[in-house]
Amino acid sequence: MLGLHELPPIDQAQLPPDVAAVLQRMRQQLDAKDRELERKSAEIAWRDARLDKLNLELARLKRWKFGARTEAMTAQQRALFAETLAEDEASLQAQLAALQAKLPETPEAPKDAPRRPRRQALPEHLQRVEHRHEPASTTCPNAGCGAPMQRVGEDVSEKLDIIPAQFFVHRHIYGKWACRCCQQMVQEPAEPDVVDGGIPASGLVAHTLISRFADHLPYYRQEDINARSGVHTPRSTLAAWGGAGGAALQPLYEAHRRFVLGAAVLHADETPVPLLDPGRGKTKKAYVWAYARGTLDGAAPGVIYDFCAGRGAQYPLAFLGGKEPPYAEPPWRGTLVCDQYAGYGPVLDPKVQPGRQAAGCAAHARRKFEELTTRGASASPVAVQALQRWARIYHVERLLTDSTAEERHAGRQRMSRPLWEELRAWLQLERQRVAGGAIGQALDYSLNHWEALTLHLADGAVPIDNNHLEQQIKPWKLGAKNWLFVGSELAGERAAVVMSLVQSAKLNKIEPWAYLRDVLARIHAHPASRIDELLPHRWRPR
Repeated sequence: MLGLHELPPIDQAQLPPDVAAVLQRMRQQLDAKDRELERKSAEIAWRDARLDKLNLELARLKRWKFGARTEAMTAQQRALFAETLAEDEASLQAQLAALQAKLPETPEAPKDAPRRPRRQALPEHLQRVEHRHEPASTTCPNAGCGAPMQRVGEDVSEKLDIIPAQFFVHRHIYGKWACRCCQQMVQEPAEPDVVDGGIPASGLVAHTLISRFADHLPYYRQEDINARSGVHTPRSTLAAWGGAGGAALQPLYEAHRRFVLGAAVLHADETPVPLLDPGRGKTKKAYVWAYARGTLDGAAPGVIYDFCAGRGAQYPLAFLGGKEPPYAEPPWRGTLVCDQYAGYGPVLDPKVQPGRQAAGCAAHARRKFEELTTRGASASPVAVQALQRWARIYHVERLLTDSTAEERHAGRQRMSRPLWEELRAWLQLERQRVAGGAIGQALDYSLNHWEALTLHLADGAVPIDNNHLEQQIKPWKLGAKNWLFVGSELAGERAAVVMSLVQSAKLNKIEPWAYLRDVLARIHAHPASRIDELLPHRWRPR
């Protein structure tokens, strides 16, 4: 049926007067309804804009009130503005409720029936304890039958259970054998252990180290946990065991260092760690320098940490500069994937350190733009466009994830290089249009370090960014939140030894406690010439 607005034009002069009057009234009513719809549409648009504004202001207030320490107000600022914040929040909540009450009700879309979650199968390697449940009688219960029933199948359900850490005692009994004629006695020598003359076996020392450096439990918490099993282990005793374990692992750490520095592509990064300064009664800033083998060379992964008192260039220079006997090794040569921190300048100086080159981190360059897109309504449109271009580059990298170095190099030349060239032209064009500020700094960062950022295009074994090593640094940040600070430089060096081996074991899909327990039990009697057999990527349990 045609609507009134779709009817062909009518000559009102040919219509009877009463019909013409009715038609005129209908047209007036339609015009009035059109005006009313336009008014309501404008009112709804205004309410939507007002709602968005109120939600933005409310989110800003909550961020000030509950945000992270680096983003929230200080205690003094909070005291000054506490009343104003409370009033503003209450006012915004009231305005928001009033506007939402005036919005027209919209029927809710029917919800799909909730899907029943599919339970993941329990791991096959777990011990199974079977409990059989059979009827008390297997005779047919029907009166007048009484025939024996046949078993036709079974239903199996599995329940996961746990026995908390269970202490037990190894009793080593050394028999004494004597010759009455010769007056001689024979007895097996005592097996070497981590704590010479102490009570802990290698499994308990490994458990203490894993709890400290993998689960980040301070010694006083471990003391309380052990006490629940009726075992008294003062925190000073646990610390002594940890120190002995770290000392025993030192030769293995040196061998692991040689393995990691044997890579032609190396990741490098550093992170601050609080170090106790007893003389001042407070903490000072120390640094953990981290180095990891490249993730694209196809070899076994590995990461190693170096605890240092500062962030100066002398620390990576010393770590990568080779060593004298007994742990002799030549200076490292290859491609170093790192950020643009000035401390890496002397490490990569071609005049002093030939054979080294720097590969930039695309994630750092991308992050400069990403920070400018999280400002809500004031987000930079240039930064948004930059992220879209970075997304296309990273999409190509994901497509080449499982490729060999040669295939990756060919794929980058074919697909990535045009995207990088287009990105550079766009960066230069946008830099001419902006005067400076944060967006100018983001553009300059990529343009000024272009050679390092695009070095990976010439080598398929060089990764596009340093994200792999940033993930290996996270355990240190998590640990600092639990044990708060490192007690001494020696303790920091010991932590670096243990965490290097533990984190490398994780990278090689090895359960870290089983690895440390076995290594600590074997390392004292293991030939020094074959120490590499105990490295995480080569370790095989006995």
